[in-house]
Amino acid sequence: MAKKDIVKKEKPATAESTGGSSAADFAIQTKEELGKVVWPSRQQLISESAAVILMVILVSTIIYLIDNFFAWGAGKVF
Repeated sequence: MAKKDIVKKEKPATAESTGGSSAADFAIQTKEELGKVVWPSRQQLISESAAVILMVILVSTIIYLIDNFFAWGAGKVF
């Protein structure tokens, strides 16, 4: 049985394969990529931002209380 020759198709040279691109190409590609982004609605942005801020406040308060507890315990021991 004879071996079949595998023919590789060459890709056309692009900015990615050549390793460089101009600033204009970068700006065009950036604009295209930003057009693909699904931006959140105003209501979704506000609610998720509020959730993040509340979680940061909650976690920082818990860490503060635990730190004070251990400081109080260390003061009693030493």
